[in-house]
Amino acid sequence: MRRYSRFLQVWTVRALLSMGIAVAGQAAEVAKDGVNYTSGGIGIDSQEQLNARAREFNLKLTFRRKEGNCIGDADVILTDGKGRKVVEHTADGPFFMARLPAGQYNVAATYGGKTVTRKISVGGSGLRTEYFRWPSNPATDVPLSRERVQETRPAPRPQRG
Repeated sequence: MRRYSRFLQVWTVRALLSMGIAVAGQAAEVAKDGVNYTSGGIGIDSQEQLNARAREFNLKLTFRRKEGNCIGDADVILTDGKGRKVVEHTADGPFFMARLPAGQYNVAATYGGKTVTRKISVGGSGLRTEYFRWPSNPATDVPLSRERVQETRPAPRPQRG
């Protein structure tokens, strides 16, 4: 099983590179109607870059399978309390962050034809994190074991004294 898992990792990296996608994933920032947002998180470097910028945003969405596998291309639609579309974006990785005016929003995240919706409240400061999860499709997905999920999580940061 370990060899098969390693084979899939190597194959995935090679496939991404052959398609011209940087494995480290460069987070691309876009501004629309005064709303700044970014997405990414494919690879440790991209995750660290996004984490370093987290203070710039007040909403973070995380996309995963229920088993822990990351999802990198969820379609995100954010609408404000009046039903106006604020952001429409296909995430470039398992993380999406936005700087929104304080208020109520509806979030619709779609992956594999299945949409998960949430009503959220975003404040003017602090980072609100929402987790979106979808079940795996046994016909096409190879779920990670619990041990493998633990291996993919970043190590805790040391406390500053």
